[in-house]
Formats: sequence, C-alpha cells, structure tokens
Amino acid sequence: MVDLRLLRFFIAVYEEKNITLAASRCCVSQPSISSGLKQLEQQLAGDLFARSKKGVEPLDSAHYLYPLAVKLVEEAKQLPQLFQAKAARQKLTLAVMPDLSPSRLAALLIQLKQAMPLLDLQLVDYSSPADCRLTLDVLKHQDEVCLPLWEEDYVLCVPKGHALAKVSVGPAELNGWDFIECPPCEAHQQTIGLLACNNMSLNLVAKAESKSLVMALVLAGFGISFLPDGLIEDQPRLVQVKFDGPRMFRRIGLCYPAHQTLSPALLSLLRHIAQT
Repeated sequence: MVDLRLLRFFIAVYEEKNITLAASRCCVSQPSISSGLKQLEQQLAGDLFARSKKGVEPLDSAHYLYPLAVKLVEEAKQLPQLFQAKAARQKLTLAVMPDLSPSRLAALLIQLKQAMPLLDLQLVDYSSPADCRLTLDVLKHQDEVCLPLWEEDYVLCVPKGHALAKVSVGPAELNGWDFIECPPCEAHQQTIGLLACNNMSLNLVAKAESKSLVMALVLAGFGISFLPDGLIEDQPRLVQVKFDGPRMFRRIGLCYPAHQTLSPALLSLLRHIAQT
C-alpha cells in the first residue's frame, strides 16, 4: 500500500524538477525527499526520475503516475469534509404502509427533499422499526400521535366495457354483482351492510388481503370492488365509478411516538408539515 506522504513528495519533485525545491515546498529535509522517492520506486518496482547534476527529469513511468497521484492526494484531502458533511445530515426512517397512492406519496417525499435537503431518508417495510409510520389514522397505536396528511375516496372499480362502467351507480344497481372483498377494508363492510339493510346483497366471489391484490382480481375479470382513487389513478384498464351513497374514504397520516424523545429529523419534518 502506497503511503500518501510519498505521493506528495513525488508530486513536488515532478512539478519542481528539483529535489531541493521539492524539499522546501514539503517543509522537509532534502534527504527525506530522496529517501521517500527511493522508497516509492521500490514499492512500484521501477525508477521514476533520471537524476543528474542539473536536477531530475521525469521518466515515462513518472508521467503515467503523476495524474493518478494527484487524484489520490486530492481525494484524500476531501475525506474529512465528506465525513463532516455526512455527520451533518439528518437521518429519518419512515415505515410506509403498502397500497398508498404513488403520486401522493411521491409528492410528500418531494416536499421532504425540498424542506430538508440534508436529509438521509430510509423507507422501510411497514412492519419494520422506524422513527414514524405513514399509515391509516384508524391504525394508529395507543401510544402514538397521528398527524393527518391526505384523504382518498373509495370509488367503484370495474374493468373497461363492464355494464356498470358509467358516471355513477346507486346501491340498488350493485345487487347481485360478483364482488371482490378485502376483509380489513371498512368501505367493503360498509357497502355490504348498506345493501343488507335494503334486502340486497353482493355475490362475494373472491377475497384478497391487500388493495393491490383486489385490483389484480378486478383486472382479471373476477368481479367488481371498491378501491381508493389514489391507488388506481394510473390504471388505464379500470373505470372509476362514483357511488351514490354515503361517502367512503380513508385518511392517511403520519404516526409517531407520543411519549418518546423525537429525533431532530422527525421534529423538522413535523414543523414542515405544520407550516404547509
């Protein structure tokens, strides 16, 4: 491994073409420069300079080494600054619930980047440990505070060309249709209960544990379902149909510990959200 000090000696000699001037420039003795050059030549297994009474003349090997040596020495100079800059960056780990609106999530991340340019942000799986969580307000833990961010309306989703692919439908028009249920979804339970109160029902043909899987089943033609408008905003093969009934929506918020010391990055994030 080449000593950076030897490379600095080499650069000085190469540029000054004189051992004495190089020693003065490096604030060392002339024998130190000569000894350093000899050590470097031994490590590289070849001479770097032709020595004469008039001074030194770089050989081809020195011309080859010079740009590499300059690059290595300059990069070494920048190391302390890079580490200081890294230490100054704020770190935040955010657990993100699946099946959120991609565009609204991206808009939030753009805001974070603009508000905190020195932020080291790590997005992790919803079940992973994190400083805060992006999730539904109804999924807030008892020891958390939830700061609302946006709302997404549930809309009836049908494939293009479906008989219900129109501007809006009422509860009675859903009677008897094949329906894909998402058991954790309040909107689905609300719709099923609404129809039951009017002696109507849906034909439950499939179930899925996530909204993305429900969407896949709708696309495959298994049936119809209700999905958040943000999740299907970029899905050209689906038609969003307004439901003429009670509003069904979900509220997404930022959940964070209520009784713990918050990280500086999280505090900055909360201040930014409060201002905007």
